[in-house]
Amino acid sequence: MLQNRLPVVPSHILKAHKVDEPNDSRFMCAARLLQALWREEKGLPIGTHRDIKGKCRKLGSRLDPQSAKNGNNFLSPEIAKLTYRECVYREIGALIDEERLWTNMLSSQPLCFNLFGPLKLDIEQANRYFRHLFPDYVESVDGIYFEHSPGRGKPDFTDDYTAFDVFVVVQTVDGQKGFIAIEVKYTESMSEPPATLRPRYDELSGRMGVYNVPGAAALRRNPLQQLWREHMLSRTMIENGLYQSGRFLVIYPRQNNQCAGAMHAYQSHLVSDDPAVSGFQAVTLDHCIEAFRAIGDADMATALHSRYLDFERVERVIFE
Repeated sequence: MLQNRLPVVPSHILKAHKVDEPNDSRFMCAARLLQALWREEKGLPIGTHRDIKGKCRKLGSRLDPQSAKNGNNFLSPEIAKLTYRECVYREIGALIDEERLWTNMLSSQPLCFNLFGPLKLDIEQANRYFRHLFPDYVESVDGIYFEHSPGRGKPDFTDDYTAFDVFVVVQTVDGQKGFIAIEVKYTESMSEPPATLRPRYDELSGRMGVYNVPGAAALRRNPLQQLWREHMLSRTMIENGLYQSGRFLVIYPRQNNQCAGAMHAYQSHLVSDDPAVSGFQAVTLDHCIEAFRAIGDADMATALHSRYLDFERVERVIFE
């Protein structure tokens, strides 16, 4: 890639692979094509998308119903089975869009399971993985959960339905009961519909002690409002005595400029860059994938990279 910059994919290539979506960002456009190329390479039939008017059309980043039912949105049958079980036994009130989960290849929901499912299935690998990523914090992993909240709608927390994509309970290097609460981004532009502002948010923001200006308007609007709410939720778990320490972690692709900009902006509102002080940390998806290689699982690293970050494949389609 030229100067580490994603290409603008010509429209005739997007149309040829049924991924010509005019509203896509530059990153989303390349990522959508990558998903279509991965699907085609695996020989999986193309799926459809229904627009707001009810009209269906072929979309290269979607799987057909039978492929979805077979679990082909996941990197292995074992991960697909785990995903099915997690859906069946989801927490009360947990919001899981199953249509997106099983058919939408571009969604960050299946990415969560593809990235962390293998670790839930192998606790020793999970120990090695999280020790590698957080050597200053994690001693061992006690459990991995999906779409988790300590108390949806409960006033002791954020008095709303905010939840974490992935939640990891750990024993820390200091012998404490801790956690890593994770939000996973892939093609998101950080412009999700904002939540209704609640008095509880202002109360928590003011007393958490991690913001330079707790009342800053920027924290209450996009692209920061979701990070603000989830970060506060993570701190309430410590405040309520559920855990002795914890970190709110955001994972995003380094070439998703909208996510990268939001992480930089959010960090500027914090009193410290040290996650041991602020309880916040941002890590690239690239680094998380390479962590598998670092702990000896090159096959998983290669599979994840091929599925989500192999933009050289997009380049080859453009120039060859």
